[in-house]
Parts: sequence; structure tokens; C-alpha cells
Amino acid sequence: MVDSRTKRERLIEDNLGLVHSCARKFADKGTEYDDLFQAGCIGLIKAADGFDEERGFAFSTYAVPAILGEIKRIFRDGGAIKVGRGLKEKARKAIKEKQALEEKLGREPTISELSEALQTDDAETAFILNSSMPVISLTADENSGGSQLDIPVQSPEDELTDMLALRKSISMLEEKDKALIELRYFRGMTQSAAAEQLGMSQVQVSRREKVILSSIREMMT
Repeated sequence: MVDSRTKRERLIEDNLGLVHSCARKFADKGTEYDDLFQAGCIGLIKAADGFDEERGFAFSTYAVPAILGEIKRIFRDGGAIKVGRGLKEKARKAIKEKQALEEKLGREPTISELSEALQTDDAETAFILNSSMPVISLTADENSGGSQLDIPVQSPEDELTDMLALRKSISMLEEKDKALIELRYFRGMTQSAAAEQLGMSQVQVSRREKVILSSIREMMT
């Protein structure tokens, strides 16, 4: 059986993409993306600590509000996240260890290798390294000599087009497949909870979900 610490770490590592997704929604609001991502990571960690899978909801349904809450806190507080002295010290240690491993291995070490050297989990190592990174400009122009890059943000028009195409694709599914997608992605249920509602096994839901998503992708492209 997987212990609670391992499950917590896996939740954090597997859902860092949620943080990026939430942070991108605020990337044009005048705050550095690095600060948005750090705040989102704090929300993700809090969500992982408080998540109860027995309630039958997907982790993303629980985590997104927590991530957004921490990001919005930046704007309420009127400034970027301040990196504390303890975190700065960990970052200096991580960078020093990273450089030592680069010399030893002859290449850049992976997060897992660095985590082992620092005796931390992968999510914490990524967070520590991220806190030491230089900020990224959202307005610098490479053509004018700037060395920093913009963070791409999807335009509202593209987002609307994608949403309309998605709805059209879902409307073309069989009724049972529509129900599965609704339970999983609109009601936020886990595969096990959705399986109970549909009279299927979790394995059957997992397999069918992959087929449906593949079909939706094909229809949208």
C-alpha cells in the first residue's frame, strides 16, 4: 500500500501542470510569472495536504480553487511573493549541489538525482530551484535586443473557438459516453465514483475514457 507521504508527493508532482494552467490566466496582470507559479505551488501543496479521496471528487476539482486562491492573494496583498531567508539558503545549497553534480556526471542532473543529493522530494526540489530563478519579463521584445521571452497566453477568441469545437464534439458522442465525460470532467468525479454511477468497473471507465478522449481529439482536429 502506498503510504500517505508518497501519495501526497505524487499528487504534487503529477499536478504541477495545473499550476502552470492557473498561472497563465493571470500572466498579463502585471505580476511576474515566476511569482504566480510560486504562489500556485503553495496552493497545490495545501490542496495535497487537505485532499480526501474518499469524498469521490477528482483532485483537480479540489486543487484548482486552492491554487487560484494563493495566486489571487498576490494581487490582494499588492505585491510579489517575498522569498524568505530559509528558502534562499536552501536555494543556494541546491545550486551548489547542482553544480557539483554537473561536474561529476558531465551533464545537467535530473530533478530526481538532485533530490536524492539534497534528501528532498522532487516537488520540493523543483520549488526550491524555481525560487532562485531570475524573473521572466512578460513584455521584453527579442527583436529590440531583449534577452527575455514572453509567456504565451491563449487569446479569448481562440479559447472560445476551442470551447465551441469541444461542445460540438461531445454532442456527437453516444449517450453513455456523454455521461462518462460529464461525470469525469464537468462534475469532477474520480474514475471509481463515475464507474459506480455508470454500472462499470474502474478499469472499464479508464479504458473507455481513453478511447473517448482520443475520439474527441480527432473530431476537433
